Amino acid sequence: MPPKIGLPRRFEPLVGPLYVHGFSPVKWPLLRQCFAGRTLKPLPMRGPIDVMATVLLWGATELPVYAVGCRCLRIEDGFLRSVGLGVDLTWPLSWSIDERGVHFDDSRPSDLEVILAEGAWSPTALQRAAVLRQRIVAAGLTKYNTGGKPWAPPVTERPIHLVVGQVPTDAAVRLAGPSVPYNLALLKTVRAAHPEAYIVYKIHPDVVAGMRRNDDALADLEASCDEIITSADLITVFAQVDVVHVATSLAGFEALLRGVTVHCYGRPFYAGWGLTVDHAPPIERRSRRLELDALVHGALIDYPVYFARGFSGLTTVEEAVGRLSRPAPSDRHNNPMARRVMRAVLRRVVGVR
Repeated sequence: MPPKIGLPRRFEPLVGPLYVHGFSPVKWPLLRQCFAGRTLKPLPMRGPIDVMATVLLWGATELPVYAVGCRCLRIEDGFLRSVGLGVDLTWPLSWSIDERGVHFDDSRPSDLEVILAEGAWSPTALQRAAVLRQRIVAAGLTKYNTGGKPWAPPVTERPIHLVVGQVPTDAAVRLAGPSVPYNLALLKTVRAAHPEAYIVYKIHPDVVAGMRRNDDALADLEASCDEIITSADLITVFAQVDVVHVATSLAGFEALLRGVTVHCYGRPFYAGWGLTVDHAPPIERRSRRLELDALVHGALIDYPVYFARGFSGLTTVEEAVGRLSRPAPSDRHNNPMARRVMRAVLRRVVGVR
């Protein structure tokens, strides 16, 4: 049996009522799994509420005024999420929980930033992180693990640069600041700085799936790069490019794990620690230099929680990596026809955002 663990100690104790706000109904079973033994209640439409309460918020959901002053935990998908896209309602294997903020909002500290800024890891802990990183790389794991076709690089002596697209409406883009270039603007920035390079642009998989919109015309994107890829396996792309450019995409972190040079034009959680080439103004809070396995320990071991099989509580990152490496049918959407039907229904009900 996989080991069962509790919430990270930084969240203890949760002494008052637990209210839930901003979560879709499909996430409630995971909330009950995460906060096992606790009664969860929807946040009332109006206050006042118990000052000892804790409010569980999904992502950047706004906290109602009458709940200001209560303890607040913001929850997001983890960095090793699933075998399949979140927009397909694939069950996640991990969540990040943050009391200070959210990891993609660089305007204020997050729990993850504090962990990285203040953490002290023993040689044994760093060795655990190194082994974990090696397992992730060997298994070819990413956040969504959607696979794809192998990508064949061009026959060229030009350096190959990958530019990773994002969803314009995602909170990670909205909270990155108005001066951060993304998608077409990022492509143009990279082209101007590296005219000698063969530039490959990767469209975000949610956009390819038709579940999120793309604000840039395809013709404009094509004019600013040498090749656009959609269904290629990102892991095979990482293995064949010289440099990766991102605004704030998690793909930059995934490339770092594989030893690829990463340029950041926003300030994602993994930037500012001496591991990336940073083009955005520095964050003074991030003055520490980290080794890669310290970043791995903070981001993949200390920060998230991982779900055990069968809604039976929480488990370790190593168990989650094993599940992602050898997914059971229940861990993935492996029926293409069912996936297309699900997407058609979601586009009609939720819309393309």
